[in-house]
Amino acid sequence: MSSFWSIWISVISLGTILGCYLILRWCLLNKTGVEEGDDMHHSFDGIIEINNPLPKWWTIMFYMTIIWGILYLILYPGLGNWKGLLGWKSSNQNVQSLQESKDAVLQSREEAKTALFGLGGVGVEYDRELQKAEERFAPIFNKYAEQPIEVLANDEEALKIGQRLFMQNCSQCHGSDARGQRGFPNLTDNDWLYGGTPEKIVETLVNGRTANMAAWLPSFGEKGVEEVVAYTLSLSGRQVDEDLKQAGKARFAVCSACHGPDGKGNQALGAPNLTDNIWLYGGSRDVVTETVNYGRAGVMPSFKNTLGEKKIHLVATYVYSLSKDK
Repeated sequence: MSSFWSIWISVISLGTILGCYLILRWCLLNKTGVEEGDDMHHSFDGIIEINNPLPKWWTIMFYMTIIWGILYLILYPGLGNWKGLLGWKSSNQNVQSLQESKDAVLQSREEAKTALFGLGGVGVEYDRELQKAEERFAPIFNKYAEQPIEVLANDEEALKIGQRLFMQNCSQCHGSDARGQRGFPNLTDNDWLYGGTPEKIVETLVNGRTANMAAWLPSFGEKGVEEVVAYTLSLSGRQVDEDLKQAGKARFAVCSACHGPDGKGNQALGAPNLTDNIWLYGGSRDVVTETVNYGRAGVMPSFKNTLGEKKIHLVATYVYSLSKDK
């Protein structure tokens, strides 16, 4: 925060407290010229106004709130760049990578030990909550990590935990129902680019995936792409021009290096099966043409550092359970 905004916030915060104090003092003054408790010589609907002071209990409470406000600003951050005597922060600010976040967590925990004049501070609130969560849930994750995914796939409690982790980390791309969307696979069917065994699902979550579909427009030209697209669509039973199909079949020899001579794909490479009419980016002629023209470079991030192996074990269990009987 710049010095200007730090001063601006400090002036507003302290000015508000000072203003409340001055208003209270002004209200306690007897400005009427009438002794306290005497008749103000004013009545309305039979009710006579008396010059009574503010209730003492109310005044004391108002003073207490002012004192509390001052103490709060001294102990906690609230005056611009002032960090407060307790060294409290809601979270580590300005981190730009996972490693920076981990380093900031360690640093904040060390600072918390000596924040309050060497008597120990409260540190970063988010870090404390994470630490409490780790202490509470670590035994649960350890217990499930010792069991095979095939066994856990029948454990309702394990699946609930895996589902919550999925919703927090995976649903943004694959959807809350795991049925995916354009460019993001449906995880509830039996069509897998890299394989749907527990080991392969864990491998995908740990290492991530990067699509490697090359752009063929420079090599094939527009006519060649049209021919390859026609043959590709015919593999899943679509009606196409026969001449284009036969010309595309010859060109498909280049594509077979990944998709196989029969077009059924190769899970070792993540090359999709082109014969099942299941399309990751869409199966219309225009979309398939776009794919062949420009290639695809979708990225599945690695969750090794964000979730860790034990949580990945439960996410993989949930994902495996979605299609294990299909």
